[in-house]
Amino acid sequence: MKVIILAGGMGTRLAEETEIKPKPMVEIGGYPIIWHIMMHYSYYGFTHFVIALGYKGEIIKKYILDYCSFNSNLTVNLDNGDTKIHGTNRPDWTIDLVDTGISTLTGGRIKRLAPYIGNETFMLTYGDGVSNVNLHKLLEFHRSHGKYVTLTAVRPVAHLDYLDLDGNCVLRFSENFRSNDAWINGGFFVLEPEVFNYIGSNDTPWEKKPLESLEKEGQLKAYRHTSFWQCMDTLRDKQLLENLWQEGNAPWKIWK
Repeated sequence: MKVIILAGGMGTRLAEETEIKPKPMVEIGGYPIIWHIMMHYSYYGFTHFVIALGYKGEIIKKYILDYCSFNSNLTVNLDNGDTKIHGTNRPDWTIDLVDTGISTLTGGRIKRLAPYIGNETFMLTYGDGVSNVNLHKLLEFHRSHGKYVTLTAVRPVAHLDYLDLDGNCVLRFSENFRSNDAWINGGFFVLEPEVFNYIGSNDTPWEKKPLESLEKEGQLKAYRHTSFWQCMDTLRDKQLLENLWQEGNAPWKIWK
């Protein structure tokens, strides 16, 4: 099963870092946050990634291309340029790096990746948030209800996309809805390919008309995750994640 990672946004609230790199390349514990996300999926056996690139996407490309060299021993023949990679512990990942445009919005980025997904169930998440959500249980829940979309609902740490839930049914999807029992969109989606039909142009935010239409048609379900989830929107968020990592207490680090 393929995993789309949305990695094309500008990350303006992390401007101190994102002036020189895309947000998914901001480091936690010396590794880009996108690496942490990929390690999480890999732990559950999901190792084919489709990364939607945009702002400074070339930096992500270079990181992926150089990953083998950075994490291996090398023997280089300077006479002919031959390089042998050995003594490595590289993950067995397949990665499609796809330029989806500088100004394309989230829905448009997803739509552009349809040829890479085909007619198969797929996963989707944002390139700036980590969690310890059990992806096997998430997929099992998705398959149990037979709808087009499962999103992971989490408790809010900021004012994001609020969900009004009745059991596992989404009654309202809104950026402005508030309640004392609020849940928000935490990403970590499981999707059926029919969702591509709900996305219009490059200017379509995934979190607006597509999800709202899917909710109205009863095609949107929520998997409630009550354990750790944290997005990295600000320098304060980054420092929180960095402190957890340095203390050896990073809840999202479920791999060995």
